[in-house]
Amino acid sequence: MAELLFDARNVVGESLVWDDRTGRLVWVDIVGRRIHALEPATGMHESWQTPGRVTSVGLRDDGGAIVGLEREIALWDWGEGFQPVCEVEPDAPANRLNEGVVGPDGAFWVGTMQNNIAQDDSPIDLTEDAGRLYRYTAERGLSQVTSDAFGITNTLVWPVPGCLVTADTTKNALYAYDMAPETGQLSGRRTILEGFDRGLPDGSCVDAEGHIWTARVVGGACLTCMTLAGEVLRTVDLPCSWPTSCTFGGPDLDTLYVTSARFTMSEAHLVQNPQEGGLFAIRPGVAGLPEYRFGPQAAA
Repeated sequence: MAELLFDARNVVGESLVWDDRTGRLVWVDIVGRRIHALEPATGMHESWQTPGRVTSVGLRDDGGAIVGLEREIALWDWGEGFQPVCEVEPDAPANRLNEGVVGPDGAFWVGTMQNNIAQDDSPIDLTEDAGRLYRYTAERGLSQVTSDAFGITNTLVWPVPGCLVTADTTKNALYAYDMAPETGQLSGRRTILEGFDRGLPDGSCVDAEGHIWTARVVGGACLTCMTLAGEVLRTVDLPCSWPTSCTFGGPDLDTLYVTSARFTMSEAHLVQNPQEGGLFAIRPGVAGLPEYRFGPQAAA
């Protein structure tokens, strides 16, 4: 059973990571324009306001963070100012960043999408598949890793070396790619799961057995656990309608933590379901893997 660990009430909680050096969870609230940190062992919580919407966060090997803002990648040192290092898609002003994850190659992988949030934070309908996938390193800068277009880029995980799994939320599909070891260029796209009947795929993580855990957003109210071949092994119900991302954490990496959203939900629904947008914890009976950190690392 999943329990409400922290009543975050995030509008769009996302990009959850476990910092094993500090024993805390770190995540963002995109629409709430905040980065959060929580120590599960003590309940200590911190949050930081961000300049505009923040879309993702990853850990750096030197102890800081790397952050996806709306249109830039930036370095950040837990309370200091943001240091932009790269603008993404300067020729596509109608787009924004979405998913962002540090990979096993030490690079920061990010996806883009057509902006679906208005100035007043109300939703905007998507009109095209404008999203792309990119890889950023300090040495090589930003590179586009595939010409494939996405409606909403989500999920960036590496269940086995040399293989990236990603999702297009609008297509209700997860895909696998072969990944070149030096450049990260992607090829050989194949669909591994499509049309699952509970919600849509959002963020994912991988357990120590190589299985992929995926948050099923937009009413899915669950996590799926599947193989790289696309076989769904388990479905874990959650007490939230829109789970958004997940990661393994805790001293033994055996607790699965989940963020959620309350974006677009009515006041009447939230009165009846105040836990929406919360941070949840599950003990699934399997352990995860440590988070990757941005910096020079061996290629995947």
